[in-house]
Amino acid sequence: MNLAEQLLHALAREGAGEIFGIPGDFALPFFKVIEESGILPLRTLSHEPGVGFAADAAVRYRGGLGVAAVTYGAGAFNIVNPVAGAYAEKSPVVVISGAPGRRESASGLRLHHQTRTLGSQFTVFREITCDQARLDDAQSAPADIARVLASCKRESRPVYLELPRDMVDVPCEAVPPLAVVPDDQEVLAACVDETLERLRAARSPVMMVGVEVRRFGLEKAVGELARRLGIPLVTSMMGRGLLVDTSTPPLGTYLGLAGDPGLSDKVERSDGLFLLGVILSDTNFGVSARAIDFRRAVLAADGEVTMGYHTYSGVRLGAFVAALLERVAGAVDAGSAPVAALASGNAPDPQPDAQPNAPAAFPRGLVADDTALTPGAIAMAINDLMARHGKFPLACDIGDCLFTAFDIDHTVLVAPGYYATMGFGVPAGLGLQEASGRRPIIMVGDGAFQMTGWELGNCMRYGWDPIVVVFNNRSWEMLRTFQPESKFNDLDDWHFADAARALGGTGVRVHTQRELVDALEVAAVQRGRFVLIEVMLERGALSPTLARFVSAVRRLTQPPA
Repeated sequence: MNLAEQLLHALAREGAGEIFGIPGDFALPFFKVIEESGILPLRTLSHEPGVGFAADAAVRYRGGLGVAAVTYGAGAFNIVNPVAGAYAEKSPVVVISGAPGRRESASGLRLHHQTRTLGSQFTVFREITCDQARLDDAQSAPADIARVLASCKRESRPVYLELPRDMVDVPCEAVPPLAVVPDDQEVLAACVDETLERLRAARSPVMMVGVEVRRFGLEKAVGELARRLGIPLVTSMMGRGLLVDTSTPPLGTYLGLAGDPGLSDKVERSDGLFLLGVILSDTNFGVSARAIDFRRAVLAADGEVTMGYHTYSGVRLGAFVAALLERVAGAVDAGSAPVAALASGNAPDPQPDAQPNAPAAFPRGLVADDTALTPGAIAMAINDLMARHGKFPLACDIGDCLFTAFDIDHTVLVAPGYYATMGFGVPAGLGLQEASGRRPIIMVGDGAFQMTGWELGNCMRYGWDPIVVVFNNRSWEMLRTFQPESKFNDLDDWHFADAARALGGTGVRVHTQRELVDALEVAAVQRGRFVLIEVMLERGALSPTLARFVSAVRRLTQPPA
């Protein structure tokens, strides 16, 4: 086999389900092999940012590896922002870029798509990926590919492979199995011992789960661990949508001052906060009513576990969860009480099936009348729709559409909650449907839709038929909430619903609750093409969660009087 085929087989073996890409001259030989070999299906989109977002969303849902293929220079630099977002939010995307061949690189001429030097692109991607390799030697390529893919899976972050176009068809040996570093059992045992000691000593332990739990395929195991420990389970903001398909649903999502006061108080007053795969970011903790002392917490993330003033290095999240589950399961089987019971000083008969989580009810029962629409009404209408037709996975852009999602019943959610880049929603929804085989609801603002909404034109080729809800307030409304005096936040009315037919879908513009309820019901039963529902909102109409978030940010950032 040639080098490109060996690379494709390695990607498929390690969990890639497809390749999203856009060809270009330096990548044409590689795309030819992708298409003709059939090792992985190729899904081409219209602009490289969409390629990156789709690959990111696909792997967020499925696990394994996401793959984005682009050409050198003009293509690769277009995908920098989505790759940076994947790095920030710990999404294992493999970026494969075509590159000039050896002869043209040595010609002495500046090549088209070249920036400062031929190596400038490699330097840029070194900043936003966790490992990189240039596949310009067939003998070393198999080991380089194995090393880079192992880094991608171990760290759950993007990696970069540069494939010169004259290397694509060079004969090459198979990529060896990825190296697995064995866990240090003594370190792991000591870490588990101390973690359980801290949880047992706590009067009010709480478990919070974040993005790494899904990235490493641990949702069922973590749900079982929370059930066995008998302590409340919540998600971080970025972890919204986790554990929805398990028997241990989360109590809710921690949003500090922007969220449920009772849940926020439970988290902030916990003397045994147990963080699994949570990113310590401003979006997760920046609007806390009271500062959380993370020295009293147990934080398992980034391949280590930190508690107090020390860290257990080299502890994989999966191994840590498995060891905890084994220890707790053994204790319960032996007749010991769950952690919560031990923490209170009582030792009742063990109840391993008891779960102290009672998920909050979400607003339902939207009245189908002529009332003007608000983001809160959109959430209610979608909840009603899912009550009738079952849950849809959600892909959300940044902005009030994401905050509206916090009032929608727990379901699978992909969104750029930390990196907060606009343009994620539509291509992410396409990647979500490709990876899951499930029809998603895409929630996106009009500003973000202007950026990447046109990727919907690719739906017909691949059989994608998402329901797209565009929040059209003719404004960058979330920016307006922080700087209302600026006129540049005003946008024109682009009449997106009118464009749907030209892109191969169906579009409808709605102004009232009755129209929205009817449009969603029609969309739910219509299959085979995307449906775009353009929801007309007044400027200044905010979801309850965004209104609380903005108020909290202002309260916490205002200089003292």
